[in-house]
Amino acid sequence: MQLPLKTILIDDEPLALSRLRRLLEKHSDVFLIISEAKNGAEGLVEIDRHHPDVIFLDIEMPLLNGFEMLSKLTKMPLVIFSTAYDQYAIRAFEENSVDYLLKPIENERLLKTIDKIRNIRSAGLIHGGNNNPYSDNLLRLLEEMKPKREIFSLSVKSGDRILLIPLTDITHFEAEEKYVFLNTLDGQKYLLSYTLTALEEKLPSHYLRISRAGIVNSHHIKEIQKHFNGKFVVVMRDRKSSQLSSGSTYGEVIRHLLDN
Repeated sequence: MQLPLKTILIDDEPLALSRLRRLLEKHSDVFLIISEAKNGAEGLVEIDRHHPDVIFLDIEMPLLNGFEMLSKLTKMPLVIFSTAYDQYAIRAFEENSVDYLLKPIENERLLKTIDKIRNIRSAGLIHGGNNNPYSDNLLRLLEEMKPKREIFSLSVKSGDRILLIPLTDITHFEAEEKYVFLNTLDGQKYLLSYTLTALEEKLPSHYLRISRAGIVNSHHIKEIQKHFNGKFVVVMRDRKSSQLSSGSTYGEVIRHLLDN
């Protein structure tokens, strides 16, 4: 990626936009301002039109805020956040964007951003043609931030019928060889088409992975027994008082349950 970097400014405050433009124009060897946008919707259009190297992005904006705008990009430029809202200066975004500038932006602080850009360029971390590690990480972070669609039941086949099993009736899931089974409070067992990994992504947070072969509903745990080598046996509150052994690398999950 060659200097100066093609730059787009995205901010809904005219005064903030004007101030940022004047600051960046002092560093025309680093930033070449090619466009501006006053909200996230316009920002999407300008990014698609100009393919910038870097964007300076406000977060709180009408129509689409900064995070919503970024979540709609498939190929992301370098992102430098510029916002007056310091509650957004969370560590995750500090680590996964190039920088985070709190308004009003001062030239001394901008110089640190420029130094950071020069350092990551010299390290070969940013280049033309492909997403860079910062942009890739930011895309993953935005994906993780998307709210999960809440589910209340899982469908299973029973002969010619399809049953909907409420999550509240499910005590645990177990993998047996290539198959995954759903177990209920009344002792029923049903074959599922999901893997345990897929279930982990779908289920609410009180469903806990305790081994490579088991997920339990923590609301239906009857007791936890200490086992050897730091392992535990989890006894469920179903009709069969099912017992599941925790995996050696899942001890922290069980200890967290014991501490609550």
